[in-house]
Amino acid sequence: MLDRCTPETISFAQVQRLSPAALAYLGDAVYELHVRRCYLFPPRRLENYHQQVVAQVRAESQARHLRSLQPYLTSHEQALLKRGRNAVSTRHKRVDPEIYQQATSLETLIGYLYLTDSTRLLELFSHLEFETP
Repeated sequence: MLDRCTPETISFAQVQRLSPAALAYLGDAVYELHVRRCYLFPPRRLENYHQQVVAQVRAESQARHLRSLQPYLTSHEQALLKRGRNAVSTRHKRVDPEIYQQATSLETLIGYLYLTDSTRLLELFSHLEFETP
């Protein structure tokens, strides 16, 4: 049962059929897990972990990280960003719509790369700089 859920068992055709919203849904979780791992050391109180991670997974921080990755992205990855940006249909009162679109674009790209090219995903993650405590 779990074998169906590994990225290695998902075909490229299946990934292509996923909506940008579904890729962003997955990308949001992968991004947060990456951020959590980055803040794991040195050991801290759980409250401090939470505060630091929340600050980095906010739409504003994701949009900033997307801008920092732009020079490293391929034309195919740029096209994925557009798909993710254009998929945003809801409006959030707290966040400027353009910022929210950028954050969703980043999440879409992360979800796609998680399923198709984990090496490339790790390469892009290596370019991200997170605020230190």
